[in-house]
Amino acid sequence: MGEIVLIRHGQTEWSAAGRHTSYTDLDLTPEGERQARAAGERLSGRTFAAVFSSPCKRALRTAELAGLTVTEITEDLAEWNYGEYEGVTSATIHESDPGWSLWTDGAPGGETPEQITVRIDRVLARARELTGSGDIALIAHGHSLRVAGARWIGLPASGGGKLVLGTATLSVLGFEHGEQAIGVWNC
Repeated sequence: MGEIVLIRHGQTEWSAAGRHTSYTDLDLTPEGERQARAAGERLSGRTFAAVFSSPCKRALRTAELAGLTVTEITEDLAEWNYGEYEGVTSATIHESDPGWSLWTDGAPGGETPEQITVRIDRVLARARELTGSGDIALIAHGHSLRVAGARWIGLPASGGGKLVLGTATLSVLGFEHGEQAIGVWNC
Protein backbone atom coordinates (compact mmCIF):
# COMPACT_ATOMS: atom_id res chain seq x y z
CA MET A 1 0.00 0.00 0.00
CA GLY A 2 1.14 3.50 -0.72
CA GLU A 3 1.14 6.39 1.71
CA ILE A 4 -0.75 9.66 1.75
CA VAL A 5 1.62 12.62 1.91
CA LEU A 6 0.13 15.84 3.28
CA ILE A 7 1.79 19.05 2.09
CA ARG A 8 0.79 22.33 3.66
CA HIS A 9 1.16 25.36 1.39
CA GLY A 10 4.03 27.77 1.88
CA GLN A 11 3.84 30.96 3.92
CA THR A 12 1.50 33.81 3.00
CA GLU A 13 1.36 37.26 4.59
CA TRP A 14 -1.64 36.17 6.63
CA SER A 15 -0.21 32.83 7.77
CA ALA A 16 2.91 34.68 8.92
CA ALA A 17 0.70 37.06 10.93
CA GLY A 18 -1.51 34.30 12.38
CA ARG A 19 -4.61 35.55 10.54
CA HIS A 20 -7.26 32.95 9.71
CA THR A 21 -7.24 32.48 5.94
CA SER A 22 -9.80 30.33 4.20
CA TYR A 23 -11.53 31.79 1.14
CA THR A 24 -9.23 34.82 0.75
CA ASP A 25 -6.95 33.72 -2.08
CA LEU A 26 -3.48 35.00 -1.18
CA ASP A 27 -0.15 34.56 -2.94
CA LEU A 28 2.86 33.00 -1.28
CA THR A 29 5.45 35.35 0.17
CA PRO A 30 9.04 35.05 -1.12
CA GLU A 31 9.69 32.95 2.01
CA GLY A 32 6.67 30.79 1.14
CA GLU A 33 8.07 30.23 -2.33
CA ARG A 34 11.43 29.21 -0.83
CA GLN A 35 9.62 26.84 1.55
CA ALA A 36 7.67 25.26 -1.33
CA ARG A 37 10.86 24.61 -3.30
CA ALA A 38 12.45 23.09 -0.18
CA ALA A 39 9.41 20.81 0.25
CA GLY A 40 9.98 19.66 -3.32
CA GLU A 41 13.61 18.84 -2.48
CA ARG A 42 12.41 16.71 0.45
CA LEU A 43 10.07 14.88 -1.96
CA SER A 44 12.87 14.23 -4.46
CA GLY A 45 12.77 10.66 -5.73
CA ARG A 46 9.20 10.07 -4.59
CA THR A 47 6.57 9.48 -7.25
CA PHE A 48 2.84 9.95 -6.82
CA ALA A 49 -0.03 8.02 -8.37
CA ALA A 50 -2.22 11.11 -7.80
CA VAL A 51 -1.78 14.65 -6.53
CA PHE A 52 -4.90 16.37 -5.15
CA SER A 53 -4.87 20.08 -4.39
CA SER A 54 -7.06 22.71 -2.85
CA PRO A 55 -8.23 25.19 -5.50
CA CYS A 56 -6.50 28.13 -3.75
CA LYS A 57 -3.55 29.63 -5.59
CA ARG A 58 -1.32 29.31 -2.52
CA ALA A 59 -1.74 25.51 -2.65
CA LEU A 60 -1.44 25.29 -6.44
CA ARG A 61 1.71 27.47 -6.42
CA THR A 62 3.21 25.30 -3.68
CA ALA A 63 2.61 22.24 -5.86
CA GLU A 64 4.21 23.93 -8.84
CA LEU A 65 7.30 25.06 -6.93
CA ALA A 66 7.63 21.63 -5.31
CA GLY A 67 7.70 20.09 -8.79
CA LEU A 68 4.39 18.27 -8.48
CA THR A 69 1.81 17.89 -11.21
CA VAL A 70 -1.68 18.29 -9.78
CA THR A 71 -4.00 15.59 -11.13
CA GLU A 72 -7.15 16.86 -9.42
CA ILE A 73 -8.27 20.13 -7.85
CA THR A 74 -10.91 19.56 -5.19
CA GLU A 75 -12.95 21.85 -2.95
CA ASP A 76 -12.82 19.07 -0.36
CA LEU A 77 -9.26 20.20 0.44
CA ALA A 78 -10.19 23.88 0.88
CA GLU A 79 -9.32 25.41 4.22
CA TRP A 80 -11.82 25.35 7.08
CA ASN A 81 -14.25 28.16 6.26
CA TYR A 82 -13.70 30.80 8.97
CA GLY A 83 -16.79 32.82 8.04
CA GLU A 84 -16.88 36.02 10.09
CA TYR A 85 -13.42 35.25 11.49
CA GLU A 86 -11.72 35.41 8.07
CA GLY A 87 -8.57 37.52 8.36
CA VAL A 88 -8.81 37.75 12.16
CA THR A 89 -6.25 36.33 14.60
CA SER A 90 -7.21 34.00 17.43
CA ALA A 91 -5.94 36.59 19.94
CA THR A 92 -8.35 39.19 18.56
CA ILE A 93 -11.25 36.73 18.58
CA HIS A 94 -10.52 35.82 22.21
CA GLU A 95 -10.83 39.47 23.23
CA SER A 96 -14.58 39.29 22.58
CA ASP A 97 -15.08 35.52 22.92
CA PRO A 98 -12.46 34.15 25.35
CA GLY A 99 -13.80 30.59 25.31
CA TRP A 100 -13.91 30.23 21.53
CA SER A 101 -12.20 27.26 19.88
CA LEU A 102 -12.37 26.57 16.17
CA TRP A 103 -11.92 22.87 16.94
CA THR A 104 -15.12 22.57 18.96
CA ASP A 105 -17.18 25.64 17.99
CA GLY A 106 -16.43 26.12 14.30
CA ALA A 107 -16.72 29.67 13.00
CA PRO A 108 -19.77 31.94 12.92
CA GLY A 109 -20.98 32.16 9.35
CA GLY A 110 -18.44 29.47 8.39
CA GLU A 111 -18.07 25.75 8.89
CA THR A 112 -18.76 23.57 11.89
CA PRO A 113 -16.43 20.72 12.88
CA GLU A 114 -19.05 18.32 11.53
CA GLN A 115 -19.10 20.02 8.13
CA ILE A 116 -15.33 19.94 7.62
CA THR A 117 -15.31 16.31 8.80
CA VAL A 118 -17.62 15.33 5.93
CA ARG A 119 -15.32 16.98 3.35
CA ILE A 120 -12.10 15.60 4.75
CA ASP A 121 -13.49 12.09 5.22
CA ARG A 122 -14.56 12.13 1.56
CA VAL A 123 -11.09 13.08 0.29
CA LEU A 124 -9.35 10.62 2.62
CA ALA A 125 -11.60 7.77 1.46
CA ARG A 126 -10.78 8.58 -2.15
CA ALA A 127 -7.04 8.86 -1.43
CA ARG A 128 -7.04 5.59 0.52
CA GLU A 129 -8.67 3.81 -2.41
CA LEU A 130 -5.82 5.00 -4.63
CA THR A 131 -3.00 3.95 -2.28
CA GLY A 132 -3.09 0.54 -3.97
CA SER A 133 -1.57 2.33 -6.99
CA GLY A 134 1.14 4.13 -5.00
CA ASP A 135 1.63 7.25 -2.92
CA ILE A 136 -0.94 10.05 -3.00
CA ALA A 137 -0.19 13.73 -2.26
CA LEU A 138 -2.72 16.12 -0.74
CA ILE A 139 -1.75 19.80 -0.97
CA ALA A 140 -3.83 22.03 1.24
CA HIS A 141 -4.00 24.18 4.36
CA GLY A 142 -3.11 24.08 8.03
CA HIS A 143 -6.46 23.40 9.65
CA SER A 144 -7.90 21.18 6.92
CA LEU A 145 -4.77 18.99 6.96
CA ARG A 146 -4.78 18.86 10.76
CA VAL A 147 -8.34 17.54 10.53
CA ALA A 148 -7.11 15.01 7.95
CA GLY A 149 -4.46 13.76 10.37
CA ALA A 150 -6.97 13.45 13.19
CA ARG A 151 -9.57 11.70 11.05
CA TRP A 152 -6.97 9.28 9.64
CA ILE A 153 -6.28 7.93 13.13
CA GLY A 154 -9.93 7.80 14.16
CA LEU A 155 -10.19 11.05 16.11
CA PRO A 156 -12.91 13.68 15.67
CA ALA A 157 -12.04 16.93 13.88
CA SER A 158 -11.23 18.46 17.28
CA GLY A 159 -8.24 16.08 17.52
CA GLY A 160 -6.58 18.23 14.86
CA GLY A 161 -6.19 20.88 17.54
CA LYS A 162 -3.45 18.70 19.05
CA LEU A 163 -1.50 18.43 15.78
CA VAL A 164 0.67 21.48 15.07
CA LEU A 165 1.41 21.99 11.38
CA GLY A 166 3.85 24.57 10.02
CA THR A 167 3.86 26.08 6.54
CA ALA A 168 5.28 23.94 3.72
CA THR A 169 5.70 20.95 6.02
CA LEU A 170 5.26 17.32 5.04
CA SER A 171 3.32 14.71 6.96
CA VAL A 172 2.76 11.07 6.06
CA LEU A 173 -0.36 9.04 6.70
CA GLY A 174 0.24 5.33 6.39
CA PHE A 175 -0.33 2.00 8.04
CA GLU A 176 1.11 0.11 11.01
CA HIS A 177 0.16 -3.58 11.29
CA GLY A 178 -2.80 -2.96 8.99
CA GLU A 179 -4.11 -0.01 11.02
CA GLN A 180 -4.14 3.59 9.82
CA ALA A 181 -1.31 5.50 11.50
CA ILE A 182 0.66 8.74 11.24
CA GLY A 183 4.19 7.89 10.14
CA VAL A 184 5.60 11.41 10.00
CA TRP A 185 4.12 14.69 11.21
CA ASN A 186 5.10 18.32 10.62
CA CYS A 187 8.44 17.47 8.97
